[in-house]
Amino acid sequence: MRIALLIPLLAVVMAADGHAQARIWRCGNTYTNAQAEAQAHNCKLVEGGNVTVVEGTRPNGGVRVATAPQSSTGLPPPGQRIDSGEQRARDADARAILEAELKKAEARHAELLKEFNNGEPEKLGPEHRNHQKYLDRVAELENIKSKETE
Repeated sequence: MRIALLIPLLAVVMAADGHAQARIWRCGNTYTNAQAEAQAHNCKLVEGGNVTVVEGTRPNGGVRVATAPQSSTGLPPPGQRIDSGEQRARDADARAILEAELKKAEARHAELLKEFNNGEPEKLGPEHRNHQKYLDRVAELENIKSKETE
């Protein structure tokens, strides 16, 4: 009796399994299960796995999204030009900032060169008793100097 029930159930499962495993071809970025279309476009047969294709969204044609007026950042909306006087003022501010940063970097560079003393810096307090600390500091200064020259 059990065998009589299993045979029809097995037949239904095999039929469903055979239907789900149809041949699929890949044509560039698209997939098809139509053999005539696949042969016409020289598509490659996909083997060894199931393929799931999710249809992408389509862009809205002709629908414009309203943009907000000028934001609190002071930047104009995209596509709008800035007044030449305002642009010159911004450029001057940026130049002043960069010049200040350059002066700081040059001052730091001069300070490090003075401390380096051509590869023989003065020993600091604890370095008189511990020569390894002195060597470590000299190596660190040499690393800084080599990075600056690059």
